[in-house]
Amino acid sequence: MIQIDHQLEPAHLLASIEKMWQLSAAKILAIEEAFPRGAGTPVFTVAGKYTTQGWTEWTQGFQFGSAILQYDATGDERFLNSGRRNTVERMASHVTHLGVHDHGFNNVSTYGNLRRLMLEGRIPTDAREQEFYELALKASGAIQAARWSRTHDGRGYVYSFNGPHSLFSDTIRSLRALALADRLGHTLMAENDDSISLLDRLIQHARTTAEYNVYYGTGRDSYDVRGRVVHESIFNPNDGRYRCPSTQQGYSPFSTWTRGLAWIITGYAEQLEFLQTLDDQTLQPYGGRSEVRSWMEQAADATCAFYLQHTPADGIPYWDTGAPGLAQLGNYLDRAADPFNGFEPVDSSAAAIAAQGLLRFGRYLQQTDRAEQGARYWQAGLTVLRTLLDEPYLSTREDHQGLLLHTIYHRPRGWDHVPPGASIPCGEACMWGDYHLRELALYVQRIARDEPYYTFFAPTPQTHS
Repeated sequence: MIQIDHQLEPAHLLASIEKMWQLSAAKILAIEEAFPRGAGTPVFTVAGKYTTQGWTEWTQGFQFGSAILQYDATGDERFLNSGRRNTVERMASHVTHLGVHDHGFNNVSTYGNLRRLMLEGRIPTDAREQEFYELALKASGAIQAARWSRTHDGRGYVYSFNGPHSLFSDTIRSLRALALADRLGHTLMAENDDSISLLDRLIQHARTTAEYNVYYGTGRDSYDVRGRVVHESIFNPNDGRYRCPSTQQGYSPFSTWTRGLAWIITGYAEQLEFLQTLDDQTLQPYGGRSEVRSWMEQAADATCAFYLQHTPADGIPYWDTGAPGLAQLGNYLDRAADPFNGFEPVDSSAAAIAAQGLLRFGRYLQQTDRAEQGARYWQAGLTVLRTLLDEPYLSTREDHQGLLLHTIYHRPRGWDHVPPGASIPCGEACMWGDYHLRELALYVQRIARDEPYYTFFAPTPQTHS
């Protein structure tokens, strides 16, 4: 269980965050030099060097988005120029990609971040440039929403790259693409000029995920533990009936792949923030504000509590809570995670993603009169970030292109690099881990410096009551 530091404050982490940005700058430049146009998309490191891994092209937005976050945090215009140039020249295919559920990852991290910076006044206002970013976001959100499967209960979900039967937990954070496109007044046009609401598909997907991918300890199956998350839910595409839990990257359908858990935590935390910007009338078709807020909060709270209970003392989880080698580690939850153990790898990328959700949900609860519960999650998020900003997780070697070490991509398929003399993958980085460490650090840095609150839908509108 995480040993939460209740005295830790955002300002206490600023020196470590500044050190991280210094290391980050050199690594972004090294990756750009190693991956010119045509060299493929960097996914994870092997012996310290980024390499490609064909499956789906879901990490390029994190590559160019990292440069944009670097500029956001430091003001170094080299990274703004790089991020802007690469977004314009190389991200268009991701906007119109019909085959993936990753639009919120690729396109909100690039077009979305650039638009946000312009709206915040961090880069000069240019109406045509802003329209360009917004057109990309509109198209991306609509194409994401078009990947639609209907369920037997009349709702539906954005299906994964596996096909219409597959609901991934990852996609909850990709709903940002639908949220932005809807905020920009866009809809999905279908047969006979049928106009489909992107907000409707966002809320339906979020509710279906909360119902089928998150467990609440109500006896749904023999392994129903409150807050447990399944990577994938399988539906019969003929009639939309739920069939079974599944996983692609976890150990089993009845354990929790911790990066899937992290996507759920941060995805719902962000959507609860977005929900606050919608008026009551908009939410009426979905049962009203209190109804939507209720099931979103239930999913967020259950998964945050599960993360705290099933993660080692320093806040870094092993890659799956049911990984068989954990039995060899004894009371592993009572001490700091050991990325160099001989049995099961940790996944620091899951920690970087989850920490942001813990912080956002903790802040949300504190603002909605649940101060004690919110403070616990908030302080846990800061505790995780402190661990990530230090060795052995922060990559300080100049010859290593990664920023966040000890991440895992696909343990069952054996894709992750095992260094000589080791028996498990360790010491390597991945593009989503690096990006989310930067995003997490930027989030905390802005709070510590009393700067505008960082959201994907910035500027933040006033909360509706």
